[in-house]
Amino acid sequence: MSEVSEKKLTLPLGVVLRKSPGVTRWAKWVWRAVAVLPGAGPADWRELRREGNVVEYHAATVPLELHRTDTEAYLTELSTKVPSIYVVMRENAELESGLEVVLATASPFEGQDYADNGEDIVELVPMQPALKALVREWVDLHYKEEKFVKRRRDKKRTDLVESGVGDARISQAADVYRAPANKRETLH
Repeated sequence: MSEVSEKKLTLPLGVVLRKSPGVTRWAKWVWRAVAVLPGAGPADWRELRREGNVVEYHAATVPLELHRTDTEAYLTELSTKVPSIYVVMRENAELESGLEVVLATASPFEGQDYADNGEDIVELVPMQPALKALVREWVDLHYKEEKFVKRRRDKKRTDLVESGVGDARISQAADVYRAPANKRETLH
């Protein structure tokens, strides 16, 4: 089942993917992550349900890792309207399904990193109450709020020097903000 140490908690998490017909001629199939199964055993695209052309598979079981240093990220996710698990998938032509489940995470920051790379597909799957409670318990156990420390400025006065003020091509000191009127004036 789950593996717990001081630094991280690992829980096997089954990922359920739904395959449905595409709506355009360019996409034959549409894949969506629709559920996660906490504590699931190993799986390799086991069919769970079929309704016409729509099929749901227990595609893979990946480890969900909760790290004590990422509790702020988990707290951020738990504070959303619908706390979710981020399922990361990648196209893989070598597999029969054409899709590989890479990772599942409760960290919105890690999920965003995978979404930003442009190669991976990131789907959000709502956390079940038991999974939400597990993540909440981990956060309550390890979260330490960092105290805000205001940075102190040095006492050096920076307003006494006017370097870079005005146009350097103007030789008179009376109006440093004036723009040159023509090319002849800039040569003097």
